[in-house]
Amino acid sequence: MMVPEVATKRLELLKEAVPGISRVLVLSYLADPIAPLQVKAMQQAAASLGVTLQIHDIQTADDLPAAFDAGAKERAEGLLATAESLFVVQRARVSELAARYRLPAMYPYTIQVADAGGLMAYDVDYPDLERRAATYVDRILKGAKPSDLPVQQPTKFALVINLKTAKALGLTISESFLLRADQLIE
Repeated sequence: MMVPEVATKRLELLKEAVPGISRVLVLSYLADPIAPLQVKAMQQAAASLGVTLQIHDIQTADDLPAAFDAGAKERAEGLLATAESLFVVQRARVSELAARYRLPAMYPYTIQVADAGGLMAYDVDYPDLERRAATYVDRILKGAKPSDLPVQQPTKFALVINLKTAKALGLTISESFLLRADQLIE
C-alpha cells in the first residue's frame, strides 16, 4: 500500500492546504510495524517543508486527550494521523478533539472525513483496487497460477475535503487546491 510514501504525501498536502503551518501533531501507534516507517518518511520530508513534527505514540484511546493537550502546549497548528486501525476505530473521537483544539487535520482514510467530520483525507482509491483484484480473480479462474501474477501497488488515490469542517475551523483553502480534490463534502 506504499504506506511510507503516502504518509509523506499527506504531510505535503496538509502543508499545501494550510501554507503557514509549521508545527504538526502526529498521532501514531508505534507498536504497529508500519507506523515507524511512516514516521521516518515524514521526518525526512518535514525539514524541506519547513515543518516540525510533534510525534505522540498512542497505545490506547485513553492516550488521545493527553496527546492533544501536549500538542496544544507545543503550539501544534495541524494534525496528521498515521495509517493504523486504532485511528479508524476512534475516528469520531479524534475528529472531535481536532475540532476542539482547532487543528486542521489530514487523515489516512476517507471514512475519517466522510463519516467522522475530519477535514481532509488522502487515501487509496478502493474501487480501483477492487476492479484490479477482479482481473486477478478472472485470470486465476482461467488457469493462471497466483504465484505467477505480479504484485501490484495502488496507482489511484483520492483526496477528500470536508468544506463544512474547513468553515468551522475558519480555514480558507485555495481554489487551486480544492480543484485537485476528488470529492468535496459540503
